Amino acid sequence: MRRIYVHNGHDVSEDMLLGIGSGVSFSYWHFQGQMPFLGGRGNVSRPGEEGLERTAGRRTGVAVEWYTAASARKAEQALIEMLEAGKPVMIQCDMGFLPYFDFGGVEYHFGWHVVVVCGYEAATRQVLVADRDEELHPVSLEALARARGSKYKPFPPQNKWYAFDFSQKRLPAASEVWQAIAEQAHAMLEPPIRNIGVPGIRKAAQQVPQWSKSLAPDELRGSLFNAFIFICPDGGTGGGLFRYMFGRFLREGAEITGDPRLEASSEEFRQIGDRWEELGRWFRQTSRVSDPASCLGECAAPLNALADMEEAAWSRLREIAPVIPEA
Repeated sequence: MRRIYVHNGHDVSEDMLLGIGSGVSFSYWHFQGQMPFLGGRGNVSRPGEEGLERTAGRRTGVAVEWYTAASARKAEQALIEMLEAGKPVMIQCDMGFLPYFDFGGVEYHFGWHVVVVCGYEAATRQVLVADRDEELHPVSLEALARARGSKYKPFPPQNKWYAFDFSQKRLPAASEVWQAIAEQAHAMLEPPIRNIGVPGIRKAAQQVPQWSKSLAPDELRGSLFNAFIFICPDGGTGGGLFRYMFGRFLREGAEITGDPRLEASSEEFRQIGDRWEELGRWFRQTSRVSDPASCLGECAAPLNALADMEEAAWSRLREIAPVIPEA
């Protein structure tokens, strides 16, 4: 999203887009027949939630729309038309089908990976993809179609793409920074269900040690690796389950609002990010030991400690964030 903003002359940091879009939370899910999911993102577009992209756009003067297509041909046609018009395209895809990723021989799928397609060569039927690194990756349209049309759950990408209108672009106001902070603190401290927010972290502390009861050995290893991906920067979180990025958003927020207390909270979330990183490395290491099931109980104490740290940090933010209704 930041790449699209910069291309259109709107220099808003990635950290600000995440925070101003109310994009940080926690959730734990384990649906039958699927791998368990631990995630740090919030405000995911669905009924009742605007979605980070639209929320961040609204607070930076950018109109954002998204589209899906049942037909791979229709999705490809829309992509090429936008590229030929000189517009890079933000799309959702399954990172497991992108040829430049290496998961160490493990088959891995995550369908909520977002990239920017920024070039197209008709003769070779290849596009250039901008991902998290600085390198541009050539990808065939056939491989891209597989990544865009993946059916792997829980996040099949459905050939999703985004369109942006920057004609009214602006920087976020102090009131919008406070509103975003208040929204995220409320979601963490008073979630609608106990799979989300601080209660969700505590639920994960109860459930992860039980994984071996419902997962076959290979599934258990895959689930542990999956948790590592969702916590650490390898999966696109910026590290520490997005907490490092959120801390940097708070530092920017301190400048916009003129409130130095956000600087102290920024440091608090950096420390929380460090603890999440430690846990993420534990998940990866445990996925490689000879008997992962025997180690599962080790994560309960770190998860409960993280729940305590997060509860304290979000409570302090809620105390200092004034309630400012949005226009």
